[in-house]
Amino acid sequence: MTTTTPTAAVSDEQPGVMVRLGRRVARRSRTVAHRVAGWPRAARVALAVVVVLLAAALPVLRYLVFWPLDQWQVDVEVYREAGVSVLTGRPVYQAMTEAPQLLPFTYPPFAAVLAVPLAFLPFGLVGWLWTAAQVLATTAVVWYAGWRLIHRTGPLVPVTLALLTAPMLWLHPVSDGIRFGQVNAFMVLACLMDLRRPRPRLLTRVPPGVLVGLAMSIKLTPGVFVVHYLLNRRWKEAATAVLTAGAVTVGAWMLLPEASFAFWGGALQDPARLGPNAGTSNQSIRGFLLRVGPPGLAGTVLWLVLVAVVGTIGYALARRAYRAGDSVSEVAAVGLMAVLLSPVAWIHHLHWMVVVVFAILGADPWRDRRRLVAAGVVTGFFLCRLPWWGITWLSHPQWPQLPGRMLQNADTVGSLIALALLWWALHRPPVTDVSRPPRRSAALSGGPGAGTHRHRPDGSSPA
Repeated sequence: MTTTTPTAAVSDEQPGVMVRLGRRVARRSRTVAHRVAGWPRAARVALAVVVVLLAAALPVLRYLVFWPLDQWQVDVEVYREAGVSVLTGRPVYQAMTEAPQLLPFTYPPFAAVLAVPLAFLPFGLVGWLWTAAQVLATTAVVWYAGWRLIHRTGPLVPVTLALLTAPMLWLHPVSDGIRFGQVNAFMVLACLMDLRRPRPRLLTRVPPGVLVGLAMSIKLTPGVFVVHYLLNRRWKEAATAVLTAGAVTVGAWMLLPEASFAFWGGALQDPARLGPNAGTSNQSIRGFLLRVGPPGLAGTVLWLVLVAVVGTIGYALARRAYRAGDSVSEVAAVGLMAVLLSPVAWIHHLHWMVVVVFAILGADPWRDRRRLVAAGVVTGFFLCRLPWWGITWLSHPQWPQLPGRMLQNADTVGSLIALALLWWALHRPPVTDVSRPPRRSAALSGGPGAGTHRHRPDGSSPA
């Protein structure tokens, strides 16, 4: 006679251990969320600040406390030295930072003018203040890129913002910006604020295109947004951006005529000033080909062909996002063009991945879980420092070279994967109106409709 073990029969019908654990964690998370939602607003904001500070502590401790002093905040030192050059009258584009780095200033003269305030402060203080500003700017990027998702959480908005910001600070392009003391967080924030719809309240009286123009005057790569304007016949925004950039450039020329002649007449055409273009840090398509592609004319032709193909796809994607009213995806697509199409795009230029993640997530990823998976893929990919793992691999001559080369060029491939996932996300059937988030959860906001997100009559957002 055959007997059946009761426990075995029961276990076949019960959910797996991981499923039960996931449900338990979800229930506990909801319980904690409801409790925090009942706290006073000041307490919720304080908790959010603590979360961001704890998250920022990882890259800050690594790169500002334990990092070698001869590599400490080397790029913000470049900006500060440019400010010193302006004040003291020494040639801006001939001055170098201290040994062993010996880095020249590579940005337009307007950036040197903006760097003058840094010259009045000790370099050590500048490094810490610049890092704090980068953390704030990255938090603001999350706020503006993730606004559709963040505003769903009612009274938990500050905590949601902090929890979403934390992993973004750990993305290695973002942490590399903190490591060097870079400006990319501010470039991304300026372009995102300028193109996002509804328009941020801070820019109610600022014509669209102004911030893109100012960003172009500091770094040339935001010029990809002018190309996007022109391709979509947004003549007014294109003209505003170009005129803004032209006005501040002329103003900088009047203040610094010799430096302006030096930059526009020579330094701009010298790619060697940017560093070794074939180095691992250059994760543009051209950098990839300089490391693994054919040399000489064949490599140049292949690069131009790939630029044409990727540019056509990227700008078509941005055009689709613009027509769909999805300004976050629009900025994400054009931002990826700034990296992939540029002759030189350092790893920290990939700060655009913060925008890409929230473009893929969309307004309500819980109703389309595949968006969560896709955004998780991009986040997980760029949490890993794959190019530097590749360098470590290649330092072992006895190991096979191919895996090391693949890792060394991972960020170029990751950018193309991100572009493909962005295309996929834009072609997903919409689950909500992307132009306006729906009502917040009544369970969190205290009643039906209590958390409805409202736009102002001028089309701006409270965000």
